[in-house]
Amino acid sequence: MSKIGFIGLGIMGRPMAGHLQAGGHNLFLHDINPLPKELLDGGAVACNSGKEVAKNAEIIIIMVPDTPHVQAVLFNENGVAEGLSKGKIVVDMSSISPVETKQFARRINELGCEYLDAPVSGGEVGAKAATLTIMVGGEQKTFDKIKPLFELMGKNITLVGGNGDGQTCKVANQIIVALNIEAVAEALLFASKAGADPAKVRQALMGGFASSKILEVHGERMIKRTFNPGFRISLHQKDLSLALSNARLLKISLPNTANAQELFNACAAHGGSDWDHSAMVKALELLANHDVA
Repeated sequence: MSKIGFIGLGIMGRPMAGHLQAGGHNLFLHDINPLPKELLDGGAVACNSGKEVAKNAEIIIIMVPDTPHVQAVLFNENGVAEGLSKGKIVVDMSSISPVETKQFARRINELGCEYLDAPVSGGEVGAKAATLTIMVGGEQKTFDKIKPLFELMGKNITLVGGNGDGQTCKVANQIIVALNIEAVAEALLFASKAGADPAKVRQALMGGFASSKILEVHGERMIKRTFNPGFRISLHQKDLSLALSNARLLKISLPNTANAQELFNACAAHGGSDWDHSAMVKALELLANHDVA
């Protein structure tokens, strides 16, 4: 049984923390929003700041939206860094900049503490089912200590390399996901415009080489118009911005990533920042003047 701090109890963090609690661990929670009642009823302790979380917990997990949020959680007044003591472990499971992750890790290491970046893939469905893919950057010895906790939240758990490499892997993941969403959206739009039933087309494709998790989950969302967020467009825009900005630094071209970002931008322009990222199809539907459904 460990004393675990968890900061960020949103769509993803809430079920992830729940799995840790179900695994018998003591939780110390902090969020800018009201804390989940079910976790408090289960014995979790509410904390007023990241500093308080870090003082009470041996391992501090962070699950917030973006790089500035992680920086604030760690280093602002009453942040996690102020409550750390030697030997504690900080695990950032947010999806943020690989470059700044390395800087954050270095600052935490200077306090005598260990640091892992461990972004996840699998969305709300994976968080609830404890089937997340977890991509980890950091020291092997630190990874070995935390792996039993990762196993309560996910299934495919990989130490990719040093600090920052987990975040680099997540950016690569988000490129693949975005381009697959675009491919599925274009295919279903084409089928529907041509007069075929997109639901039956999807069913047929699920048995062939075109089958994918995106076709299975997000293809169904496109057909049924269920765009309540499992993963918001605004968050995927953030991830693709990381991809494109780092591509400039690396002097490489990611033309299809840029195109996917423009489709997300079009959705955002029509009020869709908080739609699920499968709603990228709406941008293509506007261009075609035709809905998949």
